[in-house]
Amino acid sequence: MNVGLNIAAAGMLAEQVRQDQLSNDLANASTPGYKPDTSVQSSFGALLLANTATGQQIGSIQTGTDISKIVTDMTPAPLQQTGQPLDFAIAGDGFFAVKTPQGIRYTRDGQFSSSAQHTLVDANGDEVLGQSGAPIQVSATGTVTASALGVFNVTGAQKQGENLFTGKAAGRGTGSVEQGALEGSGVNAIQTMTEMISSLQSYQSGQQAIQSIAQTLQLSSTDVGAVP
Repeated sequence: MNVGLNIAAAGMLAEQVRQDQLSNDLANASTPGYKPDTSVQSSFGALLLANTATGQQIGSIQTGTDISKIVTDMTPAPLQQTGQPLDFAIAGDGFFAVKTPQGIRYTRDGQFSSSAQHTLVDANGDEVLGQSGAPIQVSATGTVTASALGVFNVTGAQKQGENLFTGKAAGRGTGSVEQGALEGSGVNAIQTMTEMISSLQSYQSGQQAIQSIAQTLQLSSTDVGAVP
């Protein structure tokens, strides 16, 4: 296949992944405790070029880009006061723990409520856990003390959807729990929108390159060498 087509197609595929990631970040610009991602692009490597007649090396050409990994920015975001008694935020490092059907998961989203059994639950109805791993009871007045919530230090945190993370709990986190507040989303909407426009322009450049190469190949197969 034409090397130029390979390079343009690889770049377009990489930008598609990047646009999906940026779209997801924008959709969560108002989600409490959401952590944005960054798509890290890397080169497939270089192809050594040589003269087909003499074999003499004449240089190299990059063979395109790929998304090598997705990195999550875990930087704590500013806290927003809500005044709601079952809203909690972690100032500093650490995660809340919730018990899901798939096992223990971790989150920075402290927008909780009371279940029918008067236990503290997240938006999915999963029980929030204290430092000992036990469910947290909501009082008859509909309140929970901030000290009842566990703050877990989690190593190897990986996104699992629903604003949840997997990872290995390694003791107590250094952050403190604040009641009546939520951590804001880590998404900078203006910057993310700018990056999305840039990604779209790169994608369109790949399309234009493929169209130009296709036109050149068509001309070479129909016109070059034609006898008038």
